[in-house]
Order: sequence, then structure tokens, then C-alpha cells
Amino acid sequence: MSTVVAYTRVSTDDQTCENQRRTISARYAVSKWFSDDGVSGTVAATQRAGLGALLAYVREGDVVVVAAIDRLGRNTLDVLNTVEALKAKSVSVVSMREGFDLATPAGKLMLTMLAAVAELERENIKARQLAGLERAKAEGKHLGRSKSIDDAAVTAWRAENSASIRATAEHFGISAASVKRACSKV
Repeated sequence: MSTVVAYTRVSTDDQTCENQRRTISARYAVSKWFSDDGVSGTVAATQRAGLGALLAYVREGDVVVVAAIDRLGRNTLDVLNTVEALKAKSVSVVSMREGFDLATPAGKLMLTMLAAVAELERENIKARQLAGLERAKAEGKHLGRSKSIDDAAVTAWRAENSASIRATAEHFGISAASVKRACSKV
């Protein structure tokens, strides 16, 4: 008799796996849950605690259910390697969003194509982000957080008071590293 095992993952700490759990629970009687909370899909499957535990737990005939294939990873090669590792244990993988069983040849074909398309889209997004950053720089726009420390004021106060780095940091409520940086720039 096969055991249904589920895997959920969210990329950031402010997200929750609850929606994935509800989606899977609505269709499957899950015997064991594995989860990675706040772990990016770009982290290799073997380096994710929850997925590593799942790989160690599953046995021949088990079915691993994911809400969507991108929960296994965002890199085509990593997703395929994970699926192959499960197949080597005679474990099938079902992706609910895409609606296929990855243990079948048609499922593996679909997985390969979808993972490749997802990876292409991520690369396109990255290229658009970089183009946007370059355009903003060319237009003279400031990127990143605005500076909150007045380097000249920090340096002047430290010199006027013959203060140590630590005393200066405490006076301004900043780190010793920030005092060192401020004093090295002026």
C-alpha cells in the first residue's frame, strides 16, 4: 500500500505554506508532511532540510504530492535531479497545479518543458530588472536606501571630543563599523 507524502515550500519568512497544505489536503489523505519555510527554490534540493528529510523518508511505492512543480525548485536541473532521485526509489511525484504524475513518460516530458519555461521566465525577469537598473542609473536616479549617517558630522564630533570609535558610535546610535567608514571617507 502506498503512502501519500506531501512537500510544501515558501521562499520567505513572511509567507506561509498553509494554502499549499489546504490545496493538497482537499484531494489527498496525506500520511506525512515535509516543509521548508523561508527557503528559496534556488537553494539546491539537497541543501533544504525539509526536502532532504523527505528524500530520506520515502519508500518504494510512496507518492509525493506537491501543490506545484516550482515548489521542488526553480532550476530545471535541480528539479529533474530531485524527481530522478525519487524515481530511483520507485516513488512517484504528483504536481497538482500542472496536473500530472511525474512518474510517467508524458509527465516527465511535461516536467522538463515546464521547468525549462519557468527557468527562461526567471532569466527574462532578471534581464528586465537589470535593464531597469541600468536605465535608472543612466537617468541619474539614486538606487538603494538613502544614507542616514552624516559622515562629516560623525568625523567632526569625534575630533572635537577626542572620542573613541566606541564612544562616537554610542553618541550617534550607530555601529563602530559605521563610525570607521564615516571617518575614512572625510
